[in-house]
Parts: sequence; structure tokens; C-alpha cells
Amino acid sequence: MSDHQQALEAGRGRNLALATLAFAISFWAWNVIAPLGVRYAEALDLTAGEKSLLVATPVLVGSVGRILAGALTDRFGGRVMFPVLMLVSAPFVLLVAFAGDRGSYPLLLVFGFFLGIAGTTFAVGIPFVNAWFDKPRRGFATGVFGAGMGGTALSSFFTPRMVEWFGYGMTHVLVAAALVAVAALSWFMMRDSPLWAPNHDPVVPKLVGAAKLPITWQLSFLYAVAFGGFVAFSTYLPTYLKDVYDFDLAAAGTRTAGFALAAVAARPLGGTLSDKVGPKLVTGVSLLGTVVMAGVVALQPVPEIPAGAAFILLALFLGLGTGSVFAWVAQLAPPERVGSVTGIVGAAGGLGGFFPPLVMGATYNAEDQSYTVGLVLLMIVALAACAFSQWGIRSKRTAST
Repeated sequence: MSDHQQALEAGRGRNLALATLAFAISFWAWNVIAPLGVRYAEALDLTAGEKSLLVATPVLVGSVGRILAGALTDRFGGRVMFPVLMLVSAPFVLLVAFAGDRGSYPLLLVFGFFLGIAGTTFAVGIPFVNAWFDKPRRGFATGVFGAGMGGTALSSFFTPRMVEWFGYGMTHVLVAAALVAVAALSWFMMRDSPLWAPNHDPVVPKLVGAAKLPITWQLSFLYAVAFGGFVAFSTYLPTYLKDVYDFDLAAAGTRTAGFALAAVAARPLGGTLSDKVGPKLVTGVSLLGTVVMAGVVALQPVPEIPAGAAFILLALFLGLGTGSVFAWVAQLAPPERVGSVTGIVGAAGGLGGFFPPLVMGATYNAEDQSYTVGLVLLMIVALAACAFSQWGIRSKRTAST
């Protein structure tokens, strides 16, 4: 066994675990506004549209910023980028608390916008993890790392309760402290793969090169539907459950956490199944299942078991798709451009989660307490994505020219 192979075997587990932890804490911070959306709406007397914009705003920077974060990871590596992004994000967690204490909606939007930096760590982790694992196991590895999106579940469950236990301001202090602590742990314990080499090509031409690959945009569309659907429900579900089922903040947060955990559990499964049967089949099943379950949710099944089962199954199908699409990225993206392609595809996924909450808020029927229009739109888009996944993507790696 070569020295490189020995180093890979010794470091894989530790670095995958650290990357997943960093991703989870970052996603908790990224999602710290959404579980308190009902609180903000009541305290600031927000309209449905204003509430939707507040919840969706952090998603914007967390999405678009992934393009740059992915390209910079190709140059500097995950061991540098993870700590830097977490340390930059921590102050904005505290500033969100400041804005909330001041009762300032404009400041909440501004600081929530920059809080989105925490969501860019996804584009750091995919190329970082890819470099540690051989191609036959990359679907599994990226799926396990992707389970770090369970940070949204942690946020949905714990953030409202921490506000009750410790107070609003102290909750944000604790989240910011967790970011700093994990940043330090990553700096001292994390290592880039011995097979990874920095790419010193200028960032802009590198991004242009990735953007010229047809596979970049094909997988961006699929990830926008799968991951975008997950993000949209994870951020907007507390509001949805309050409007449709009249749950209070803690009850809605608990159920949102259950939704997120189901999607998180399904993501490694989606990656592992993709290694075995191919991402095309897994993605198709995921999107078709999403169509069916979105239709069931639109019928407003009664709580607890019928409605809960419908949302859990919807989460499982979306989670499968998030895992399978990035297994596809690992198969089809040129190795030297994995970070850049990941950044663009990840941005598309985040943007896919930015617009649905706005659509849900705009199409909400307050008289009937119904989100039927928004859910029907999800069904149409997911059905189109399902068809495209089966007949619109070439199975072989696209040339990098």
C-alpha cells in the first residue's frame, strides 16, 4: 500500500466526520431565523409576504455565495475554507439578535442577508470529501456529508426551545459560539486529502469553464428541485403548519425538525443507492415520489398520523434526490472542476429554496387556509424534472471543452 493510500485510509473517517459537523453547525446558523419566523411576524406585525421574504433572505446569499465558495475551495482547500466561512458568519448571528431586539424589520433583512454566508459551506464540503474517497464510494461519502443539512432540523427543534430556556439573545450567542468552536476544531483537526492539489487558475475563467459544461446546468436544474424543495419546506414549514393546522411555535418546530431529519436520513441512502444502481434511477424515483406526495399534502390530510406520514414521505423522496444528484456530480464533473461545478449546482439548489417560500406566501389563500396553488406548482416542476432526469442527460462524462 502506498503512502498516499495509507494516508487516505487513516484520514477518511475523521475528515468526513469533521466536514459533516462543520456543515451541520453552519446550516443551524443559516436557518436560525426561520424557526422564529412566527415570533417575528407577530412581534413586528408582518404580512404574509414580508414574513416569507424574511425567512427566504438568508437563502439568497447562501445560494449565490456557493459559486465563489466552490471556486475558492479548488484553490485553498476545505481545511482553510470551513473555518474562514464559519468565523465570518458568527458575527451576523449576533447582529440578527440585535435587530430582533430592536424590532427592526429592515435590519433583520440586512443581517439575515449576510447570515447567508453560513450556507455556502456546502460548496466547500463536496470537493473536500470527494478528494478523500475513491469514485465507487463518492456517492456514499457525499451523502453522509450532505446529512449535515440536518443542521436545519437541529435549528427547527432547538432554537425555539432555547429561546424559552435561555432567552432570545443568549440563544444567538450560543449558536455563534458553536460556530467559533467548530471553526477552531476544523482548523486544528481537519486535513485536505493527500490526493488534493490546489488549482491556481484564475477564479473567473475557472467558473466560466464550469459554466460552459452542459452537465453543470442539467444537474443544477435537478438539484434546484430536490434540494430547493427541502430548503423551502425546512424554512417555511413552521409558517405553513401555523397557518394550516394552527400549531404553536414549539409544536411547528418539532414537526419541521422531523421533516428535516427524514430528508437528512434519506440523503446518504440516495448517494449509496446511486453507487449501486445509478443516480439516474434514484433521481427519477425521488422526483416522481415528490410529485405524488406534494399532491397528498395539498389535500390537507388531518393531523397527526395522516398529515405527519405525508410530510415524512415527501421529505424522504426529496432527501433521496439530494443524495443522488450529487452522486451524479461526482460521476460526471471533471475532477479539476468539481469545486466550481459544485458551487454552481449548489447555488441552484439554494436558489431553488429561495423562491418557493415567496410563492407560497403570495399564493396563500387566507380564507381557506390553503397553499394548494403553491403545491400544485411544485408538482408540475417536479414532474418536468423527473422527465428531464430520464431523457435529458447523457450518461457519460461531458468533456471539459
